[in-house]
Amino acid sequence: MRALRFLLRKEFLQIFRDHVILGMLFVMPLGQLLILANAATFEVRSARLYVVDHDHTPMSRGLTDRLAASGRFVPTAASPSPARADQAMLARQTDAILVIPTGFERELVRQRRAEVQFILNAEDGAAAGVLQSYAGRIFAAYSAELSAQVTPTLASIGARVDLPPRRGEPIIEIRRRGWYNPELDYLDFMVPGILVVLVTVVGTLLTAMNIVREKEAGTLDQLNVTPIRRSTFVAAKLIPLWSLALLDLALGLALAHFAFGVPVRGSLALVFVAAAIYLLAALGIGLWISTIAETQQQAMFVTFSIVMIYLLMSGLFTPVRGMPVWAQWAAQLNPVTHFIRLMRAVLLKGAGPAEVAPQLAMLAVIGAVVLTLAVRQYRKRAA
Repeated sequence: MRALRFLLRKEFLQIFRDHVILGMLFVMPLGQLLILANAATFEVRSARLYVVDHDHTPMSRGLTDRLAASGRFVPTAASPSPARADQAMLARQTDAILVIPTGFERELVRQRRAEVQFILNAEDGAAAGVLQSYAGRIFAAYSAELSAQVTPTLASIGARVDLPPRRGEPIIEIRRRGWYNPELDYLDFMVPGILVVLVTVVGTLLTAMNIVREKEAGTLDQLNVTPIRRSTFVAAKLIPLWSLALLDLALGLALAHFAFGVPVRGSLALVFVAAAIYLLAALGIGLWISTIAETQQQAMFVTFSIVMIYLLMSGLFTPVRGMPVWAQWAAQLNPVTHFIRLMRAVLLKGAGPAEVAPQLAMLAVIGAVVLTLAVRQYRKRAA
């Protein structure tokens, strides 16, 4: 224990004397959180709208005005030619095309039904789906408004009016309510996942680079021939970064709550217990990278290659259930997947230990296996 204490003191002094490492530990993650929380979003704030209105009636203009009034669609051009609209879409000058056919208002008045064409640039399928959802809600609200206005007018001119259902007939009314994130705020969903990624990068990259730096300087060989046990040396290397990564998580949670309003409905103690277990896997990966990399540059490239796989298969940006079956099974071996699920469940839902027990169990198993294999590989290389 005495040797471990002196080594820990040496590691902390070495870390706090290096301004670059301090910046990577604290300034970079918090700065990235501020930037990524605003950039990594599925929300489409505004889309350019090209209008092809063949009807030119108050109702057709009202539909265009309703889309513009929502703030989600900005009419940037109008033309009676669909070919010009298609060319604008091809040249990336517009994101959506609204085509209102001739007789739009007449069909609404006579048939109580009319069709319009709404064309989206679906190169980015996620953005197109969001725009389609926005437009669908706007069309539905405008239809309800027109229905209330058109019925009295039809009755006054003697046209056929669809009467309301007779008393006693069943009526199905849908009332939607979103639990846990009723405002559908993307920040509440994305920020916990971004925090996990930042803690992962800090824990994995700095662990790999810290040990490889000793190897480059030649001090690692000197330490290996001293009476210090390798397990003590490995513990002295991992414990400081493990504790500083937890401090990073605490600062990130405070920033997320006070700067972005991310709720904390569950137990913070549960979050930190899970993080402490999860970091065993992150640090183990860093230790394993240090056994195969000879320079800090190699360690950096290998780390970012692994982190890229972590991200794409974690469910941070796309749901795991939308992946192929083999990828869903592979995602269960990804510790980032389980920690993101746990973070979102605790912070947004207020889940307790019983609800996140499967994620805790998987994190414990993955962390124990990865760290054990990494320590054995390090001993084998150092022998």
